[in-house]
Order: sequence, then C-alpha cells, then structure tokens
Amino acid sequence: MARLGVAGLGAAGLVVAACAPRVDAPGPATQTPMLQADYFRAADGRRLAVRRYPADAPRAIVVAVHGFNDYSNNFGLAGPWFAERGIAVIALDQRGFGETPTRRRWAGTQAMAADVAALVEAVRAENPTIPLYLLGVSMGGAVATVAAASNDLPIEGLILAGPAFWGWSQMNPVYRATLRTAAHVMPWYHLSGEGLSRQPSDNIEMLRALSQDPLIIRKTRIDTIYGLVTLMDEAFIAAADVRVPTLVLFGDKDEIVPIAPVEAVVEQLGTHACFVRYPDGWHMLLRDLQREQVYADIAAWMEGLACPPTLQERVAEEVALTAE
Repeated sequence: MARLGVAGLGAAGLVVAACAPRVDAPGPATQTPMLQADYFRAADGRRLAVRRYPADAPRAIVVAVHGFNDYSNNFGLAGPWFAERGIAVIALDQRGFGETPTRRRWAGTQAMAADVAALVEAVRAENPTIPLYLLGVSMGGAVATVAAASNDLPIEGLILAGPAFWGWSQMNPVYRATLRTAAHVMPWYHLSGEGLSRQPSDNIEMLRALSQDPLIIRKTRIDTIYGLVTLMDEAFIAAADVRVPTLVLFGDKDEIVPIAPVEAVVEQLGTHACFVRYPDGWHMLLRDLQREQVYADIAAWMEGLACPPTLQERVAEEVALTAE
C-alpha cells in the first residue's frame, strides 16, 4: 500500500506538472525593434499592432498601454481628444490581445514590459526632442510600472489610470489558494465575467459597443488569470523602483480593482507620485461620462507636472466663481 501511495502521488505530480500554467514566452532576439505606421516589430520578430492618433506639430507624445482583455482601441475616445490639443498618442496591442497572432495566450510579465520599453525607445528615437510620456490603463498600468521600474526609460512621466496592483500578496488567502490550484490542475478552463454584477463604467453606450467588438476577449483561460495576478504582484513590488514623476488616477466607484493596493503603491512612489481620485469615476476613467475632466487633468499635469486640483479645490473654485 505504501508503494502504491507513493506511486499515486508521483502520478498526480506528473499530471499537475503537465497542466502547469502556460506562458507564450517570446523567442530569441533576432532584430532591432522597429516601429512602422501601423505595427511594432518586437526584438523576436513578433508583430504587434499599433494605433496612432497623430497631432500637428505635437508638443508631447503618449505611448499608451491598454487593459486586460482589451486592445489599443482602449484609447479610441482619448486619442482624438489629445491629438486635437497637440498631444500625439501611440497605442499598442500587447502580446496575447487585440490583433496579435497569439491572442488569448499569456506572454508573461517580462515579455510584456520589454515590448513596452522597446516601443518607448523606438518612439524616442523617432522624436528625440518632444516630451514623451507612458500611459497605462488597468493591467496596462501594471505593465507600464514594471517597464518604468526595470528600464531607464527616456520618459518625462508615467501616467496610471485605474492601475491594477491586486496581486498575490494582497489577495484573500482563499482566493489565492483556489486560483493557484485551478491554474495547475485545469489551466485550459475558460472563465467569463458573466454573473459577477460588476459595472466597469457609467458610459452604457460605450459598454454596449464593446460587447459587440470581436477583438474584446470575453472568456479567459485560468492560467491567463494566474499570469495577470502574478503581473500585478510584480508591479506592486516594482513600484518602489520607479524614479520618474507619476500621475495616478482612480475612480471611487471602481468595482473592478480595489483601492487599497493603489494607495499602497502611491505611498511607495512617495514624492514622485501625484494621486487624483474622482468621486464619480469608475474603472474605465478614459471612457467614463466624465472622461474629459480626466483628459484635461492629464494634459495639465504633462504641461507642468503639477498635481491637478483636488475635489475640494474644484468645489471651492466653483463657489468663488458663482459668488462673483
């Protein structure tokens, strides 16, 4: 019986190993990363789609990184707004998302951060004198944080909108154990957000359009969720090494990511950080109904790297104007 038990445990171990979370790691670097009109060629030759929102005689450029299961269209509303005001936007489809050939496959933290860092370097090479900023939304905020912390990026500042830092160290122990087990036992199993009753934005028209978008991923492999949590955990730790001015934006009505890890990251960033909260903001701050206030705050911050007014200061200003 003892031998059978050991053999059984060994067989179970092999099954678990065979079902380990899958990572679509990049191939060896074979070329210099290259930015073209509508795509970015990474060092391993992987072609990643980009969307450009060009500005005439731009006074700044933003490299934009989308959120989980989204793609470069994440900036379809923000891009034109900034472009009209002299701020060009270049948005990337990250590996595993959008129009990339490995859609639905998790590439791993380092591969995703390396792509973003290489894109920033390529944009800087094309525009050596124009101020350059890195903007990350939700999961993209985590990727951008790792990229900024791990590389001496030629950027003036980092912008994080509704950033996702809810990693293993902040997760409920029961959730943590369940996800780890599921990712190693049935990594191929797909989950959707149906039934969670979480609202990401107050822009219902936009949400309806997303529900019809074929490039939005609606069912996600468990090992991809496992990879996402690992990314968020690594970004949470990496934030302490960010050395550039950072604007952190968060909606108080956010039902997707909790605020506690974000506040902890802001504390880690210390004097580098400017933290702005929007009482009526949801998770999709760049797509919410009050998005233009968020855009204006980002533009103003880029102009002088000064924190936007707090809600109390905005109210006081409105009261003073009314009194006049």
